[in-house]
Amino acid sequence: MKETIITYLNQFDLDVRKTGDARFMDQKCTPDVICFIADCIVSALDCSKEFAVADIWNAQYFIKNAKAIFNKPLPSDPRARHEYDKFIQQPLRMLAYAHILEMEKRGGANYYRVINMELLEYIAQRERNTFIFLCCYLHKVLSDSGIIRYFEEYKEKNEQGTVTKDDFNRLKDRYDRFTIGNTAINTEVEVHRIFPKVLNVYAVENQIRGTEKGRMSMFVFTFSDLMYNRKNWRDLNKDKAITRQEAQEQLENNEQQEAYNAYYVQKAINLLRKIQVDSEVRDQFGIGEATQVHHIFPKSQFPELAHYLENLIKLTATQHYTMAHPSNNTSLINRDYQLTCLLAKADTIEQSLKAVGGKYYRKESFIFVINTGLTAELSTNLKFEDIKSSLIQIYNS
Repeated sequence: MKETIITYLNQFDLDVRKTGDARFMDQKCTPDVICFIADCIVSALDCSKEFAVADIWNAQYFIKNAKAIFNKPLPSDPRARHEYDKFIQQPLRMLAYAHILEMEKRGGANYYRVINMELLEYIAQRERNTFIFLCCYLHKVLSDSGIIRYFEEYKEKNEQGTVTKDDFNRLKDRYDRFTIGNTAINTEVEVHRIFPKVLNVYAVENQIRGTEKGRMSMFVFTFSDLMYNRKNWRDLNKDKAITRQEAQEQLENNEQQEAYNAYYVQKAINLLRKIQVDSEVRDQFGIGEATQVHHIFPKSQFPELAHYLENLIKLTATQHYTMAHPSNNTSLINRDYQLTCLLAKADTIEQSLKAVGGKYYRKESFIFVINTGLTAELSTNLKFEDIKSSLIQIYNS
């Protein structure tokens, strides 16, 4: 999929010196926010028509899930308008600069239209996809703009283990001068809101130090460090010795967690229903309409795997309620049929990777699902034939 993104972006000149637009990236443009806004466009709007910020803002899909995912006030609260305006607008402008959307300004408002549905859907699927897109996109912008060499010099210092605060400050100063000299932004304060979103994606891609609170980060930047949701209710300590008020707050956090999880699980289920028509298990019970989406490793036991597409499999009702769950008891799992599902899912993922690359599945994610569900240690370097052989050995041991 990376090659598809690069090929598409290569059609365009994204040189900031020519466009004069510093908003090719912005403060709210984190992988999780961009992914969510893209999902709202795909899931809540008619993508054949133009739309504006207000169309997303007023969509029930956005209203429900923005609070669940980002622990923000309800979008319907008038006091939240200023915050949500940037939250929606900035990713839209970034996607327009990348020619995923088309933007037209009329009467002081921006109107958008989808011009590359394939890439928009890819970005909307999961944050990792969004990150891959951002890596390709930012490399293209920086290269076209003639400033990629500054980032590469900083990367080389990191790789040599000789990077200093002066090297970081030199890169930051060069970015300041480039932006102020070529765009309408005329203050370092505004540039410094955007610079971290550019450098940190580059830093994660190249496993080097990024920027945090205006300074060079102490450690190598990681994927989770990029997220808008980096520090939130999910990181609270769960101390048993808590007050009544803290208990209430914890209850609210648990409800928030459930809403958060529900969004991602349903999103994965919707995607599987879209891309998989027939049952993935070819047995005597696989005849008929595949109406069921089954968690290979149960959601109740493995909530951390519940939203992985690699842990979901399309089945017929008979397969689901007779074979996967013995005697129609959804609290039970038929271990033999669990193996059957894993072997079938391996075939589905292998075929998908050959046909469309990483558009839907990742072998690394499938291995993670297996290792977590079975407490195994399979290597991501295994071929699918070896993965299936390993699974058979595990279940027969």
